[in-house]
Amino acid sequence: MEIRRKLTVVAAAALALAMLPAQAAQADRTSGAQPKYLDARLPIPVRVADLLGRMTLEEKIGQMTQAERLAVVDDPTRVATWNLGSVLSGGGSVPTPNTAEAWATMVNSYQAQALSTRLHIPMIYGVDAVHGHNNVYGATIFPHNVGLGSTRDPGLVQRIGAVTADEVRATGIPWDFAPCICVSRDERWGRSYESFGEDPALAVQMTTVIDGLQGTRPAQLADGDHVLATAKHFAGDGDTGYDYAKAAANVGKNWWEKAYTIDQGVTVTSRADFDRIDLPQFKVAVQKRDVGSVMPSFSSVDFTDDGVGNPVKMHANGDLINGTLKHDFGFDGFVVSDWEGIHQIPDPSAPGNGGLTAYKVATAVNAGIDMAMEPNSAPQFEELLLGEVNAGHVSQARIDDAVGRILTQKFKLGLFEHPYAATDRGDEVGSAAHRAVARQAAAESQVLLKNDHALPLSPKAKIYVAGSNADDLGHQAGGWTISWQGESGPAIPGTSILAGLREDAPNAQITYSADASAPTTGNDVGVVVVGESAYAEGYGDVGGPECGWCSPSQQVSKSLELSAADKAAIDKVCTELPKCVVLVVSGRPQLVTDRLGEIDGLVASWLPGSEGGGVADVLFGRRPFTGRLSVSWPAGAGQLPINVGDANYQPLFPFGWGLRTGHGGGGSPVDELVATVRDRAQAKVVAGHGAANWRSLIADADHAQLSGDPFRAILLLAQV
Repeated sequence: MEIRRKLTVVAAAALALAMLPAQAAQADRTSGAQPKYLDARLPIPVRVADLLGRMTLEEKIGQMTQAERLAVVDDPTRVATWNLGSVLSGGGSVPTPNTAEAWATMVNSYQAQALSTRLHIPMIYGVDAVHGHNNVYGATIFPHNVGLGSTRDPGLVQRIGAVTADEVRATGIPWDFAPCICVSRDERWGRSYESFGEDPALAVQMTTVIDGLQGTRPAQLADGDHVLATAKHFAGDGDTGYDYAKAAANVGKNWWEKAYTIDQGVTVTSRADFDRIDLPQFKVAVQKRDVGSVMPSFSSVDFTDDGVGNPVKMHANGDLINGTLKHDFGFDGFVVSDWEGIHQIPDPSAPGNGGLTAYKVATAVNAGIDMAMEPNSAPQFEELLLGEVNAGHVSQARIDDAVGRILTQKFKLGLFEHPYAATDRGDEVGSAAHRAVARQAAAESQVLLKNDHALPLSPKAKIYVAGSNADDLGHQAGGWTISWQGESGPAIPGTSILAGLREDAPNAQITYSADASAPTTGNDVGVVVVGESAYAEGYGDVGGPECGWCSPSQQVSKSLELSAADKAAIDKVCTELPKCVVLVVSGRPQLVTDRLGEIDGLVASWLPGSEGGGVADVLFGRRPFTGRLSVSWPAGAGQLPINVGDANYQPLFPFGWGLRTGHGGGGSPVDELVATVRDRAQAKVVAGHGAANWRSLIADADHAQLSGDPFRAILLLAQV
């Protein structure tokens, strides 16, 4: 019944439009009476139907079009000329200065243009705030999703969504292209860190972030401190296969000639496995969280049921968008394409055309795309879609359905009543209260993989700190921070891990040497912080292109191997000091098997964000380690891909592994009981007494707990 109710929201608008006499609309215009769509007392379907009845085809197509700010910044009147329904900022596309006030002022300037049009329809501004409001200097930067999945704390994730929404709305923006609720099934994927983990049951639990972003009641969207969320990328983008042929062909080429090796690839799977792995979290996002928008994946899907070799781009997949998402799940929001995603649809009559064609536009819209993200080609999209409607290739009903969905969300956001943003909320961005939540998240995301009496550190110890990521806020924050690919060095205000150590233990004697060249003599313990530099999307693919325009440390070829300098730092510090702790700051597991024997304490720190003090908190025991692996940690590259539930499952550390140093992270009393049993099981493994299949037992137990079966989890853990 709930699905049917949702389906009727947009249908009711179309029905009301059909029943609205043209004479009545004309009467409103000539009598001076307030149009129904401007009457906030009326139900939204009535307002939508009234507005649709007043719009020309060109105005409707404008609502379906989104341009990037750089396409209109030199001439904001283009927002009105093109009848744009939306404007966005891509990664790194920011006003000058990059302050909250400047953002709100910029958004208001575009809004003024939208409101100058005949029907005064407000535009909706969108941005990728994927781990905090990451485009804005001074914003609170949270751990990326791979770390949040390791917290196993849906309540915390909801609070993070709320903080992010507050900071985004404080800059005048009502729409966030987040969260990514895909599952990452191969660590070689350059977007691995955008996923909450490899298990759809974990992703389902973390959809609480949508409640934080949007609120838990529909009316909260218009409160001014919530935003429209976007579940992405529908569907299968984390499940694409690694292309060994492309990786081999990339060898020896210039970076700009190389192809992505796994990002935007093809998910080759049976429909049953696709439904089991790639869809559950979207169903929950729609039916339980009432997410307002959905973004398709760049990737394709090739179902093995009808034979391999006929992949379909998700942006063209009507069976999944119109069928599964909108009809079966009852999604009543709108579908927005990814960045020029329509361009990637193959056109049989123009196979070499990488831009827009009439065929691509019609195919995408008929497949269920309601709004096209056309950063640099908005007028062309509008012209092509107008031609396709006039030619009968796209129906007026499909246009009305798309525009009705978009207008519905604008009404829910209160944009018609309050189109302009306040410009005096800058103090909310990066506030102390928000950073406290980020510090807690950083602490809870830390996963203690090994601890041979190395942790917690004494606050009075003599500590030797080394490694490439000990004092690098850019690497610590990762991609999608200030710019698309992220930065190196002091890119954002915040606390590095080194600064956090000094802050937490002012009485400790800390020696810092990034490359471990300084003498280690006289120190009690070493802390070596290693890992990856920042990257995003295909430029993070293992064997893919390097970021040729980024900082030197980001221009390295991506792999799961630590750099030679980091390996040398580990070898020196762990050999010369009585105890050493290694922190891996990365968006995915790194291969450490060959050095595990010399490491006393090993921590998966992921990408902890702007608050490195949270990492220091668990190292010194101010907070307990409670995190558990959100992905399997491979023993070697030859195991990839490796995931919970695999038949031959022999990772270095299994999904769900995480040593606790105190109580916490258990949740309910039953979950705390599971955590206690897990502690005992892991202690047996550490002591060398675990069963031969202990890895599978621990991983399967975590999956069972996430799936709502804690008693099965206990039974499995008891077998370890």
